[in-house]
Amino acid sequence: MTTETGNKIKIKIDNISLNFGGVKALSNISVDVRENEILAIIGPNGAGKTCLLNSINGFYKPQSGDIYFGEKRITRIRPDRAAKLGLARTFQNIELYSGLSTLDNLMAARHILMHQNFLTGALYYKWAKEEEIEHRRTVEDIIDFLEMEPIRKKVVGTLPYGMRKRVELGRALAMEPKVLLLDEPMAGMNLEEKEDIARFIVDIFEGQGSTYPETPVLRDGVNTIVLIEHDMGVVMDLADRIVVLDFGKKIAEGTPEEIKTNPQVISAYLGKEG
Repeated sequence: MTTETGNKIKIKIDNISLNFGGVKALSNISVDVRENEILAIIGPNGAGKTCLLNSINGFYKPQSGDIYFGEKRITRIRPDRAAKLGLARTFQNIELYSGLSTLDNLMAARHILMHQNFLTGALYYKWAKEEEIEHRRTVEDIIDFLEMEPIRKKVVGTLPYGMRKRVELGRALAMEPKVLLLDEPMAGMNLEEKEDIARFIVDIFEGQGSTYPETPVLRDGVNTIVLIEHDMGVVMDLADRIVVLDFGKKIAEGTPEEIKTNPQVISAYLGKEG
């Protein structure tokens, strides 16, 4: 599937609706997530932004409509299956193993990519050991890339909030995603921390080439990113395209320039002119 501009469609969201009892969280939402773009999803609190991400990677099950990842229908997929297909995400509320170190949190994320189970690991110790070394090298590269060396062995639960958000981004990268879903990665951060995360997002999107030749997710980058973010300055700087939700409905879609001047968006979210 491709768009009129020739961009390949990575994820097609086709007319999905999501209800919680009598509350309609999403109403007939259709969005194409394209290759080679950062797509931002914006809207007021309660607009349905996180519900949309949760529907993509299987945490929520839409009552109607369909979601496709490439040619594969993933509507109501299990989250672990979504991760194995290449969908990784961060969360609005940090979801980490707070009693483990930064290194161990990232290694835990690598388990979905490990070929050796307990039995084969016991029978073929040398192969299992080599595989672990390879995964550890990838994790160390991610730690270096995200500038987390000083906290690599620190227990995550003791880290400042901004650093925990960075660890969560590292965990998502450790899953080697084809599509990266970022749910408010800068929430609660100061200006300097936001600038760091924005820089990392751009570097992830563009790839780091020969800097990390043995780690494909860093070398080649992740060329499809979906970003939920409330900071409009960040959104306008990073996004190639923006989708605007309000009360579970899509009210606008377009480039940052188009969204800036859309009267419905100005009224619903950016603030009335005056």
